[in-house]
Amino acid sequence: MPKKVPYLREEQIERDAAALLAEYAQARNVVIAPPIPIEDIVEKHLKLGIEFDDMHRLLRVPRSGAGLDPDILGVIWFDDRRIVIDESLDPDENPSKEGRYRFTLAHEGGGHWRLHRHLFIKDPAQGALFDGPATPSIICRSSQAKKREEWQADFYASCLLMPRKLVLAVWDEMFPERRVHIMDRSRRSEIATLSDQEERKFEQNVEEWENGQAMDDFARPLAYRFLVSPQAMRIRLENLGLLHREDPQQLFLVNGP
Repeated sequence: MPKKVPYLREEQIERDAAALLAEYAQARNVVIAPPIPIEDIVEKHLKLGIEFDDMHRLLRVPRSGAGLDPDILGVIWFDDRRIVIDESLDPDENPSKEGRYRFTLAHEGGGHWRLHRHLFIKDPAQGALFDGPATPSIICRSSQAKKREEWQADFYASCLLMPRKLVLAVWDEMFPERRVHIMDRSRRSEIATLSDQEERKFEQNVEEWENGQAMDDFARPLAYRFLVSPQAMRIRLENLGLLHREDPQQLFLVNGP
């Protein structure tokens, strides 16, 4: 039975993700640069198998709610060193889902594998007591993203795919002096330099700026560099203090470890 998932500070999670990248770089004698080679890290370094399948059919769990999008995006079997990701995220079949696929892979093969596998103890009698395939160690549902273990795995994936130092380096290329960006129409004068086209969009689409869509659009060029979704990059930029939905009390420079 799994133990209770302990509380982990963001610094602890980010430190382990950085350690994994360092281990991989040393083992393969490579320099880590975006986009992070997450498949090589999971398959060749961590020795985990990656498969695609219809998760709801595989686990015999009916899809719930409106629409056809799966709620279960990935599962992991710790004892079998096996990850299965929903076939809707297969980047060969759905190239537009590549960012979501990479994040799910980092969530399973990075976050859960590094943070949670020690919490699951295999029952030696399980195979004799139950027929059929073993139950996955962790089933990841998009509807349960706020559960502690899911948040931890998500944050780990963010740190692994978008390492602090690499994101700051790319940001500094794009925006010298590392000035933060504020999506706040009430403090228009303090928004970092925008192009004429961006300024017109700001004035004409206030609602988009307020509901987060414009923040995702703003993050898109960096998302492209790191091969993640704009939403994932936007969240990471907010976490690093580089992008703000509202004007903070004071503009500040981001100081990484």
